[in-house]
Amino acid sequence: YKAVASDIAGLVKGDPDKGPTLVRLAWHSSGTYDKMSQTGGSRLGTIRFKEELAHGGNAGLGETAVSWLEPIKQKYPSLSYADLYTLGGVTAIKTMGGPTIPWGSGRVDSMDPSDVTPDGRLPNADSGPPGADASDADHLRTIFNRMGFNDQEIVALSGAHALGRCHTKFSGYENPWTPTPTTFNNLYFTFLKTVDWTPRDWSGPYQYEDASKKFMMLPTDLVLIKDDSFKKYVDMYAADEAKFFADFSQAFQKLESLGAKNLVPTEWA
Repeated sequence: YKAVASDIAGLVKGDPDKGPTLVRLAWHSSGTYDKMSQTGGSRLGTIRFKEELAHGGNAGLGETAVSWLEPIKQKYPSLSYADLYTLGGVTAIKTMGGPTIPWGSGRVDSMDPSDVTPDGRLPNADSGPPGADASDADHLRTIFNRMGFNDQEIVALSGAHALGRCHTKFSGYENPWTPTPTTFNNLYFTFLKTVDWTPRDWSGPYQYEDASKKFMMLPTDLVLIKDDSFKKYVDMYAADEAKFFADFSQAFQKLESLGAKNLVPTEWA
């Protein structure tokens, strides 16, 4: 697995913009879990099926991260896609300056597209009326509580928006959240609470922008400072990056393990 991780790290070092997309693939492959029905999650590698790639939240992943990792899968045929995609996430985070997150191997791929869960299990950028309001907080809690996450874990995982950017051709939204989209840090929280975010006047979906118009926040980002329970964790992580790294690491390890049985703790870094 160290060899696999080294090859994935090579992809990110060769093109740092690939890093955030690999994290998105790992998160979306895991974030379909439902604790009641015990369906979904990363364990079956179903995000490689066209049926799941067609889900709205996965726009663009087929032609990007899934394709980038395919040569690595061919090089290590005994490796499951489910293990590859989740290892891709933790490797990309470490390569971009983030924590070394514990990871377990042993997921076994499904060969049946009927194992794909229904669309709608991933969080949306905006819920209810346009803009950040109580319905967005309710939406985040509905999605993440279904997986077994609490408010603190929701805010910690949202910190991954330090990475990457939105693309109009995939999500409709545009621009990065922070000035360092290929570095894992706590800037998302600092930016969220210190920048004056105003609604962007444009023909695209409702999003917020800063005065320079270079950066953006989605309604489900801004609600983290409008909801009192969420905001206390934003304040905590903005003030203490080490605390953010520790809590994110725990939450991301939990995310990647949802629904997976008998994972073996594996040295990968």
